[in-house]
Amino acid sequence: MGTVTEDLIRRRAEHNNCEIFSLEEISLHQQDLERIEHIDKWCKELKILYLQNNLIPKIENVSKLKKLEYLNLALNNIEKIENVQGCESLQKLDLTVNFVGELSSVKSLQHNICLQELFLVGNPCAQFNGYRQYVVAMLPQLKWLDGKEIERSERIQAMQDYPQVQVQIKEQEADYLHKRALEREAAQEKRTEKKIGPRKLHKNNPGFDGRWYTDIDNTLPQSSGNKENSSETDRDNEAVGTDEEEKDQEFWQQPSLYTPESRLETHQYLEEKRKSKEGRSDEKKKEKPQRTLVTAEGRILNVNEPKLDFSLADDEENNQFVLDLAIHRHLDISLVDVDIQPNYIKVLVKKKPFQIVLPAEVKPDSSTAKRSQTTGHLVVAMPKATGQIQAKPSCNNLQKSTKPVEKLEVDPKAYSFPDLANIVKERSSAPQGPLQLQTGMPKVIENNEYFIDDPDVPPLI
Repeated sequence: MGTVTEDLIRRRAEHNNCEIFSLEEISLHQQDLERIEHIDKWCKELKILYLQNNLIPKIENVSKLKKLEYLNLALNNIEKIENVQGCESLQKLDLTVNFVGELSSVKSLQHNICLQELFLVGNPCAQFNGYRQYVVAMLPQLKWLDGKEIERSERIQAMQDYPQVQVQIKEQEADYLHKRALEREAAQEKRTEKKIGPRKLHKNNPGFDGRWYTDIDNTLPQSSGNKENSSETDRDNEAVGTDEEEKDQEFWQQPSLYTPESRLETHQYLEEKRKSKEGRSDEKKKEKPQRTLVTAEGRILNVNEPKLDFSLADDEENNQFVLDLAIHRHLDISLVDVDIQPNYIKVLVKKKPFQIVLPAEVKPDSSTAKRSQTTGHLVVAMPKATGQIQAKPSCNNLQKSTKPVEKLEVDPKAYSFPDLANIVKERSSAPQGPLQLQTGMPKVIENNEYFIDDPDVPPLI
């Protein structure tokens, strides 16, 4: 059965960053709780508390929740309204489908002056004659009962009929309490029979599979007739399965009263059935043969049972192998186990082996395994057992190793000014283009009377 623990409350307080001291709303429904405990000490700021669909038989440990405005206890085993007087801010109380038969316990809600809504539908007391008139007259602060608004005329009529209705309610309540006492006695006798029953069957009847067992059967050799034994085992398993189906069918077809005891019995039956299924599934898992990692001849196998992407690189500069295993980035590191051997590496991811043979021998003691902060991959660096690390040449080494640049020197004696006369090329005597303007050098007009031939002046080009 479930209990109220700090871990449970923190898991249910995710909307409040798992902080419980400042928690204002929490839902603890369908947790198989049998008691209300610790909530009034850990969550004093609560305003809304959901506890529906549990196995709570009594309202308790909520009186210190001064700020509580809404309390939902629907679908539980509560038989009496009590211990809510201290909830000064309580405005809504939901007790739908419980076992409240002591209707006079409604009187305890008179101290909750802020109470406006009350739900008692589905309880035995809701079947009493005069139930609604009694509650309306008993709780003048109520505005809604079972989802129906209380009108002023209804309240006046209920106050007038209260003395007569009170007598009827007391008689019906006494009858119901007597009936409940008988139901408790019958449930107690049934539990006693169940405790004694299996012992009698063990002495006088055959075993669980319908066969008789003696000490002689236990001494029979098991080496012979393996096939027959296996077939008998299969038949026994089938018999057990059919027997369980018959018991299950008998349990659900057996008539029973709707009481807190029967509801608790049904829950225990379902819980035992669930545990037996889990036990059988665990046995099947144990029977599953383990994957072979090393053959009988000693040969190591490559295995990737978790089906993860990986890469194995040879880092020659650092003389090591680097394994990059793509495990999930949100996987907790406690679920990963790394085992490095000289010739192979094995990684268990959630108990599933990943194993790979290395190309060369490595040093396990000098290896390192790290998680990537960005991708979450597992990066394993494994130094090689042989070889040398190749140092990277640095900039200083490059400057020291390079030879000085040899520069050519020009002899100043061989230096001379260029001949300006030869800078411009001579024009080609060949004609250019379709027109022939001149051929050769221009002729000097010697017959001109003003022409003087100066030998120091170079000819015109």
